[in-house]
Amino acid sequence: MRNFVMVAVAAVILAGCGSPHNLPDAKPEEVARQAYSHDGPPAITLYTMINNRSGAGAHTSIMINASQRVVFDPAGSVRAKNVPEVGDVLYGITPAVKDFYERAHARETYHVRIQRIEVTPEVAEQALRLAQARGSVPQAQCTLSTSGILSQLPGFESVGSTWFPNSLSEKFAELPGVEERTLYEDDEDDKAIAIAAFENAQKLEKALTE
Repeated sequence: MRNFVMVAVAAVILAGCGSPHNLPDAKPEEVARQAYSHDGPPAITLYTMINNRSGAGAHTSIMINASQRVVFDPAGSVRAKNVPEVGDVLYGITPAVKDFYERAHARETYHVRIQRIEVTPEVAEQALRLAQARGSVPQAQCTLSTSGILSQLPGFESVGSTWFPNSLSEKFAELPGVEERTLYEDDEDDKAIAIAAFENAQKLEKALTE
């Protein structure tokens, strides 16, 4: 069993849940400046990145819409300027940043299973606090850390703890009220291309408004 787990974890690292960026945390004033509050209902959105060829899960993250909207992206590699990060929590998740984040993961080799569930304001705030307290996550532990946060929330106890993205996704799907969609794109495999395109678009928008 131990050998099976080690092989599976190695596969997750190779697939994408293990690309350390080693950037310093954003300064508090930058986080405060970029913070974004979405006017939609409190919700938690689970992202599962899935290999198009094998069907294997490659990465897990969650978007939390609480008093502000953030993405907890443990051991993730999609990072962009003007999207401050502290301990694997990405701040300032505006509609444009949300769209960028989802589409950067969907490419010719992977698609994204997106599952959203509305929660009470209290549960959303608890999820936000747990994500902020978690800190940076080691390689290959994206799903373990995400399931660890979810399973502590009222109503999410059945999610349990798991290393495997697809297993977490299936457990999440069993929760009442989950809405689901799947995102496919045919972009090149290199996520850096999508990140560069987003940052260039941000620069252009800033220039036009100055």
